[in-house]
Amino acid sequence: MNRRLAREKAFQILFSIDNESFDVNEAFELSMEDEESSDFLENLIYGVTREKESIDERIENSLEKWTLKRVGAVEKTLIRIAAYEIFSELKTPEGVAINEAIELAHVYGDEKSGQFINGVLSKMIK
Repeated sequence: MNRRLAREKAFQILFSIDNESFDVNEAFELSMEDEESSDFLENLIYGVTREKESIDERIENSLEKWTLKRVGAVEKTLIRIAAYEIFSELKTPEGVAINEAIELAHVYGDEKSGQFINGVLSKMIK
């Protein structure tokens, strides 16, 4: 599984955990029934889940005139994944993580999602 596909699968799993009340292990198993996993995918899912509070605090500190509760579920999940990639031991280059989040926003979000995600992540890395 390449990294782009792993990010998309991580988005789907993390989104289902937040919005459908699945346990992380249950969501992972259901999503991967007929597919092969990767270390990168597992690192994203379990890392974002483990670091969610600190990631959300970083997001909250980067929002202007917004609260985290107002941020859409798609955008919030994609920002969490990109932030984890940037600030964790993965050390994904900032531009790569931001671009990948924007690309997924074009698929799963609305026309303004990519711009919003770019703004929040850019502020986070300053």
